[in-house]
Order: sequence, then C-alpha cells, then structure tokens
Amino acid sequence: MTDFPISRPFLGTVCLLLTSHIAVDARGDDTAGADERPPNVIVIFADDLGYGDLGCFGHPTIRTPHLDAMAAEGVRLTQFYSASSVCTPSRAALLTGRLPIRSGMCSDRRRVLFPNSGGGIPASEITLAEALRERGYATACVGKWHLGHLPQFLPTQNGFDRYFGIPYSNDMDRVNDAPAGKGAFWEPQVAYWNVPLMRDEAIIERPADQTTITRRYTEEALAFIREKQDQPFFLYLPHSLPHVPLFRSPEFADRSQRGLYGDVIEEIDWSVGQVLETLRELEIEQRTIVWFTSDNGPWLSFDSHGGSAGLLREGKGMTWEGGMRVPTIAWWPGTIPAGRIDTGLGSTLDIFPTSVRLAGGELPTDRVIDGYDLTDSLTGKAASPRQQMYYYRGTELMAIRQGPWKAHFITQGSYVGNTRPVAHDPPLLFHLDIDPSEKWDVADRHPDVIEQLRQAAESHRQTVEPVESQLEIPLG
Repeated sequence: MTDFPISRPFLGTVCLLLTSHIAVDARGDDTAGADERPPNVIVIFADDLGYGDLGCFGHPTIRTPHLDAMAAEGVRLTQFYSASSVCTPSRAALLTGRLPIRSGMCSDRRRVLFPNSGGGIPASEITLAEALRERGYATACVGKWHLGHLPQFLPTQNGFDRYFGIPYSNDMDRVNDAPAGKGAFWEPQVAYWNVPLMRDEAIIERPADQTTITRRYTEEALAFIREKQDQPFFLYLPHSLPHVPLFRSPEFADRSQRGLYGDVIEEIDWSVGQVLETLRELEIEQRTIVWFTSDNGPWLSFDSHGGSAGLLREGKGMTWEGGMRVPTIAWWPGTIPAGRIDTGLGSTLDIFPTSVRLAGGELPTDRVIDGYDLTDSLTGKAASPRQQMYYYRGTELMAIRQGPWKAHFITQGSYVGNTRPVAHDPPLLFHLDIDPSEKWDVADRHPDVIEQLRQAAESHRQTVEPVESQLEIPLG
C-alpha cells in the first residue's frame, strides 16, 4: 500500500445520513466502546499553496487525483481563510484558535521567526494538541513547526507526544557560498540550506535532505496512524513545501506539465492519498476527520517557482484575497456529506473549537477564542456561524469582511521590495460574492455598508489587547 510513488486514488460513494456528529462504524464489527470514541483529527497543512493550485480548485495542468477525490467524498470550502498571510502567525492561529495579535505571534517589523529569533509560542497559550491530549488523544507533529526552534518552544513542549520535522522554513540557514540572490532557488541544491531535521528535541540530520522530505514526512505520519489506530489521535502534518526552495523526490521529477512546482504539488497529493488510503485499510476512516488547507497564499515573487491564487488578487504577504483565502477540503466519511461545496465563511481559526467540541471538551473560558465550531456547517445541518473575517498584517487591522462585503482600510504590497502602506478614506469596498477578484471598488455606492464595517472594525479593536511580540526577541 505504501509503495512509492504510485497509490490508487480512493474513489467511492459515501452514505451520509447521521443523527450524531460522532460517526458509527457501518461495518458493525467495532467494539462497543469504539462507537463512543471521539474522532481522530488530522490536519494537513501545505506551505504557500495557492488557491488555484489544485485540480479541484481549477488548476488546468497540476494533477491532484487524491485531493480531487477527497473533495468529491467530502466538502470543498471555497471561502476559507488563514488568519495571516505569512507562516509563523498563521500556524499560531491554527493551533490556538486565536488571532496572532493576542499571543504575540506577530510583529510589524519582523513578520516570522528566524533561526536568530529568541522567541516562540508562549507557554500560556493552549494549543490544540494540549487540549486534545487532555481528552486522552495521542498527538504528533510531523513537518514544519515555525513557532520557535529553542527547546522550550518545540512541539514536545506544546502538547505533542512526538515531533519529526524541520523547525522553521526550508529557505532559512542559507549557506554563504550558495548562489547570490534568487540563483539558489532556480536550481536548488540541498547543500545551499543548512536546515536541521529534528526528532523530538534532537537534530538527527543537517542539512536535511529536502529531496526526500515529503516522502519521509509521509512515512512518519503513516507509522503514527498505524501505531495509534486503537485510540483517539491528533496528527498535525504541516508540509515544508511548496515553500521555496522547491524539492521533490526523484520519482516525481519531471512528472508535471507545470514543471518543478507542479512536481512538488503532485507529490503532496500522493502523500494525502497515502494518509487516506491507510485510514481505509485500517478501517478507521469513519472515525477520522481530515482537513487539508494552506498556511497562506502563493509566493508570487518567485515566478514559476511560486503558485497561483487563481481568480483571487495578489498572494502571500498581503491582505488581498489571494494572500489569505486558501484551498480547503474537509473529509469524514459517514459524517460529512460527499460532494458538497460550502460557500460559507470559515477559517483555520475554526479548526481548534471544532476539534475540541468533537473531542467532547470545553473551550477555555479565561481567554478570547476567535474560532467558531463548524461541525454543523461541515455536515450540512446549518450555515456557518462565522460572519466576519479580520485581515491583519502584523498588529495592524488592514481589512475586514462581514458577510459578502470587504473593506480595505490599508493596503500594502508583499514584504519583498520595502513596500509602503497606503491608507484609504473611504475604505476600498468589494462585494466578494460578486467580485472575488477585488476588481471593482464600489465604496461610493454603499456608504451605509462602509459605516457598518467601520463600526464592526472598531468593535473588534476594543476586544484586542496586544501583547509583547515574540518575533522580535533576539537570540541570546
């Protein structure tokens, strides 16, 4: 089943009539206790994958049969957002259900953590791994962490029983004799980046052989699933790719019409297929919810080595739609109706409360949780409870969405090229249901909507108490 690189796309029709959010195994051969067991949770998180980079989200040449089948058997969420347009704050938001400004995991000057950063996710934050471990879940993080590389910030100190992966972005720790500028990225070599591969808190390989990193992440994830199949588990699988530099296993070289970038995506698609096929083989797919999404939009400044935001405007680093709206699929045979397209609002912030509820837990009451429980909207029982989305760049609220309306108070280009912010008064206004590409500013026609969004933004600001940025703490 795990022969590399070919695996059979899982196809089939899922029957989807349930009276409970906990799926009952239709085979009838499960133990009595298993029917009451909370579902396993798997979150597969791509890095810099664009809204338009998957076949099921419209890409014409990148082949993603496993993700396409996952969408056909689950729900495709077409208005789903990351909480940030860059790596570190987006990951903090997913794992805490909180906007990064509340945890100090954002900054106006230093947008992500680096190998010379002395900060990381605060111990006071409650991660999804910690919340689920309290409910008896086995937990594992396999892949890119990027929430602090010092021992006190690593996954094993934040609720994960084990860790295997690269602790920050795969383009960091660049060696001095690598080609200058973008030259190292156009023809990447493993030796150009001295990034460490870690197991738990120990470095086991440096530089990490990134040509096999997607395959090795997959093998590690499958081993964890097999080992923990008889108890509830949480697997967080944040891939290091397609963040540049781009690497793929030899078996995927020159397979995609899209070139190197397409090869990378098609290997990630293979990885998703392996995970879902393993769940089916172990007959635990009806006890497992799987999310697939991205940390932010595509890194457009890398030309063919970056992805596509499809019909959305701009990409990574910006608060236009292409920077924060991400391709998302949720899959849970027997619970999530097959073939649905959900156009309601959703966010990676919502994975925390949804998972805690499914595990039978309660949300923390001593802090603001910015996520919503999406269980009923995933299953088609109700509309999404999320009505607003906040678009932050560092600690600055740049834009707000309420229903179909989005107002940009400030716009700015990506962090490449020292772009400067531009304030808008009145704000730019777009109706995203009609104009997802943000082409037509209609502010002059809807002053009432502008006023509503101004008030909503101000009400939100009153709930925010910024804390010290962890991204600006120097190493040593």
